[in-house]
Amino acid sequence: MHHFRNLIFLIGALLFVSCGGGSSYNTTPPGQTATAPMITTQPVNMSVAVGATATFTVVASGTGPLTYQWQKNGNAIAGATSASYTTAAAQSTDDGTKYSVTVSNSAGSATSNNATLSVTATGITPSGTDVVTFKNDVGRTGQNLTETTLTPANVNSTSFGLLRNLTVDGKVDAQPLYLSQLMIGNAAHNVIFIATEHATVYAFDADSTSTLPIWKVSLLGAGEVTSDTHGCNQVTPEIGITSTPVIDRSAGAHGTLYVVAMSIDNSSKYHQRLHALDVTTGAELLGGPIDITATYPNNAGTTTFAPGQYEERAALLLSNGLIYTAWTSHCDAAPYSGWVMAFNQSNLSQAAVLNVAPNSGVAQSGGNGFSINGPAIWMSGDGPGADAAGNVYFLTGNGRFETTLDSNGFPNQADFGNSFVKLGSSGSSLTVADYFTMSNEVSESMADQDLGSGGELLLPDLMDSTNTVKHLVVGAGKDGVIYVVDRDNMGKFNSASNSIWQQVNNALGGGVWASPAYFNGHLYYGASGATLTDFTVTNAKLSTAPATKSSATFAYPGTSPVVSANGTQNGVVWTHENQNGAAGAVLHAYDATNLAHELYNSTQATGNRDQFGSGNKFITPTVADGKVFVGTTNSVAVFGLLH
Repeated sequence: MHHFRNLIFLIGALLFVSCGGGSSYNTTPPGQTATAPMITTQPVNMSVAVGATATFTVVASGTGPLTYQWQKNGNAIAGATSASYTTAAAQSTDDGTKYSVTVSNSAGSATSNNATLSVTATGITPSGTDVVTFKNDVGRTGQNLTETTLTPANVNSTSFGLLRNLTVDGKVDAQPLYLSQLMIGNAAHNVIFIATEHATVYAFDADSTSTLPIWKVSLLGAGEVTSDTHGCNQVTPEIGITSTPVIDRSAGAHGTLYVVAMSIDNSSKYHQRLHALDVTTGAELLGGPIDITATYPNNAGTTTFAPGQYEERAALLLSNGLIYTAWTSHCDAAPYSGWVMAFNQSNLSQAAVLNVAPNSGVAQSGGNGFSINGPAIWMSGDGPGADAAGNVYFLTGNGRFETTLDSNGFPNQADFGNSFVKLGSSGSSLTVADYFTMSNEVSESMADQDLGSGGELLLPDLMDSTNTVKHLVVGAGKDGVIYVVDRDNMGKFNSASNSIWQQVNNALGGGVWASPAYFNGHLYYGASGATLTDFTVTNAKLSTAPATKSSATFAYPGTSPVVSANGTQNGVVWTHENQNGAAGAVLHAYDATNLAHELYNSTQATGNRDQFGSGNKFITPTVADGKVFVGTTNSVAVFGLLH
């Protein structure tokens, strides 16, 4: 009987704890410190028709209980206190609304990135994936986490292969972009957008067996031709559109594609122009295009942007209503410097100009052409990245850097060769808010060892071993060193050592002319002449050696991987091999958890079934809604399930 009473008491006590404790119940084990929240899956942009609802979801880690507070345009939403928030029926005035969420517990809080709600009046609700910028997001992570069709189980040469080739009028150096369920006329289309070096933009139906475009438009003015190569073999045989455009689906009546094109008029004058195109017709918007011009002060007075001396290789960035462009030279043909320009997306007016090499070309004691001229910004086609606060990050190439620092620890003449650069904006100006430059910058620049031959990647918020949230950016260049830099304290310059979060030496197997990808605690790099490598991330640190690697090696320039997955499941790493032999270019697919497991490559099928064209450098595949799109020298190949 006493045992029975004790049992009843124990059950009652358990019921009291589980029912009466509510949100005040502390799940932290005795003697352990609570872990602050960290957002592991950000809310994503949503597109709905008028009258429909949208649901935004966040996933966060940290010691429970976690509390949630959603915000609309920065203001708290009453009662929106769960991990998901469903809007009221959308009105046309809700188009462009920003939603975010703050996750909190006893140890701290974390606020998500903004997710944008796009509202259309068409009655069609996009249900697929949009790829609107280089490498999928402004962090340049390369991950598409909404792929539900392609999985490690069906990506193989029996089930998956080349569906068709979409022929275009020039080389495709820009990554193709993609909009799902775009209303054109009275029909919804999944649309792939292609920009060529012949200065043409195409829109194709991604699912149609037809190889005719929905629309195409030349960005050359009357009597104009594309640019010559300026004696440089980096972009040949012509220069038109090199950089990846950017799309804002909520801009304009139907959505807007922003793109930069280069041309020569019939007076032999060079032009760089920013265009805004209607995504349904290709028509010019906002009174565009606008000619790009700029000046910037330097020690000699003023430096002026000369359109013929530059090309826009780095992908465009859209952040907080500004279109960012960053400019490179033709090879190392002087004069050139480090231009960054921002334009208002609403009217294409120039908002701000910065030059991170304003004194390029001025002689320095002990220098040579590689360390005196520049730096330029190219990153093998990667684009500047942005964080949730709107700070902008990029890597510069070899070039001028003053090892004499000012009182704030910055180069005393504001030239930032071989640097991680963080920009802040204030009104109509862009400023360098922080930076990191390696201790041997001068010798690396003199040897033409660009840091900015590779692109940056903003890692998601990570927890270190002391339960501190770290905001990190990673990059690597020709020296083959992976630099992991704290975005909140980048380390600046120290001639004796590199004061950064982490440095990984001798692990890539070669120099980097590519950009990495991130997925679910894994960082993927494809160095030139080396294998594809996977570095695991633990306590905000990379493994010092690859956890897995591919058996295949990738000749120059290496490879820029992307990842498709359904959340954290069914991850596939996709890479392009720039092979110019009989097989042409090669598409590879790997198990994201083990790169030694190659799921597919386009040489496996018999009879050259999946051969798709000649190789081209700096190619980044696009994966969306069960298809993979890969640029070539005269087409975009479309891969998918065969049956």
